[in-house]
Amino acid sequence: MSTVRIPTPLRGLTDGQGKVIAEGESIAALIDHLDMSYPGMKERLCDDAGALRRFVNIYLNEEDIRFYKGLDTPVKPSDEVSIIPAIAGG
Repeated sequence: MSTVRIPTPLRGLTDGQGKVIAEGESIAALIDHLDMSYPGMKERLCDDAGALRRFVNIYLNEEDIRFYKGLDTPVKPSDEVSIIPAIAGG
């Protein structure tokens, strides 16, 4: 199982936990597992078409999954996944 770092805005879904454990062979499967354990997680991370919302960044071992295979990026049990909300500024 992989460790998933949860950002503060989503911790209401994880009972305040900043780190949770999830399993899945890909980022998409990991998100599905998170949603089973913490209902509402997937709708916060993915749009109606199942794509990652544009204001959500996911990192696998500190590398942006958009530079890999996006939601199809493979995940190993020893990996750390970080969910990072995009921050807009001006």
